[in-house]
Amino acid sequence: MTHDTPSLTLRPHTKDLGGGFTVRRLLPAASRPSVGPFLFFDHFGPITAGPQDQHDVRAHPHIGLATVTYLFEGAMQHRDSTGAVQRIEPGAINWMTAGRGIVHSERTPDDLRQQTRRSHGVQLWAALPAAHEEAEPRFAHTPAAALPELEVGGARLRVLIGSAFGATSPVAVLSPTLYLDIMLAAGDALPLPPASERAVYVVDGAVELDGRPLQPQTMTLLQPVDEPMLAATASARVVLIGGDPLGPRFIWWNFVSSRKHRIVQAADDWAAGRFPPVPGETEFIPLPDRRPAP
Repeated sequence: MTHDTPSLTLRPHTKDLGGGFTVRRLLPAASRPSVGPFLFFDHFGPITAGPQDQHDVRAHPHIGLATVTYLFEGAMQHRDSTGAVQRIEPGAINWMTAGRGIVHSERTPDDLRQQTRRSHGVQLWAALPAAHEEAEPRFAHTPAAALPELEVGGARLRVLIGSAFGATSPVAVLSPTLYLDIMLAAGDALPLPPASERAVYVVDGAVELDGRPLQPQTMTLLQPVDEPMLAATASARVVLIGGDPLGPRFIWWNFVSSRKHRIVQAADDWAAGRFPPVPGETEFIPLPDRRPAP
């Protein structure tokens, strides 16, 4: 079932994370701060880097959110203050619950550092339900082989988080969440499954939504009751995100909370060195000069 209500389309702005490593940021947007539980949506690459490039992300803190990392190409080395060390490779879902506070770094694996390498992927932030904002920090790696893959209308899709078309991801979440990776060839079409809130992002290629072309690297918000038809006019890759919204959140730097004073406290804690360290890390990203207002 579809409606004639126009969909909101978000276009990215470019953010430099340091060392010339840029991302396309879709969320938060002025017109739409979140989709379901997702507060941040960054698409990076495809980018080719060489031995001279320094794209490491030094140790930095988070509270009140979960980071969700998914690669199409390349590899990164995750380390965090829980002691987790994990090589992240294409097809796996890596869910890091910050809870009351975690510190992590994301670096080029040592065996790739002297090589020419490709990097391409998506990193999201998901809000945590208010009752779980101060949960114990943890890191959960779900390998690519553990995630369901199926074919619908010719399209090949992977259920990264949540349930769709009778398949359910093993990734444990704290609220209803949907995240699909969909690959289509010309002529493939499938109805997009429902969720309380949803958005489709075109990673690359040529697709139409109910006959309306969608531009690559744009995000289209879907009406809650619609089951729009996604069709490819050439090979394409899209991701669908969604789930139940968790209410407004305060966001400052790397911190998320339903309580503003908690963000101020987290900033003070990072400045004072009170977050737990990442074993083996000696570098860190300092707090921005401009502090959050109490």
